[in-house]
Amino acid sequence: MRKLYYAKDSKRGVFKTYLWFVEEVGELSEAIRKGNKDEIANEMADVIAWLSSLANLLEVDLNEAIVKKYGSGVCPRCLSIPCRCKEWNS
Repeated sequence: MRKLYYAKDSKRGVFKTYLWFVEEVGELSEAIRKGNKDEIANEMADVIAWLSSLANLLEVDLNEAIVKKYGSGVCPRCLSIPCRCKEWNS
């Protein structure tokens, strides 16, 4: 993603790139509402792509962040497998 989009993303800036990310999350929401699996998959790919672009601009290594938080294989809150956290919103 960095090779493909970093030059454009850096010109656009963090805030405007974030707005594109939020728009893609909205499009994913709409695809989920419609229930079209191909559209859902495409929108999920777009969400990940824009999140990756944001991470590049903010100098965050997403792989490292995921491993750091979830790499132990247990829930980071309750430390259980499967997660036994009480839902915040039922």
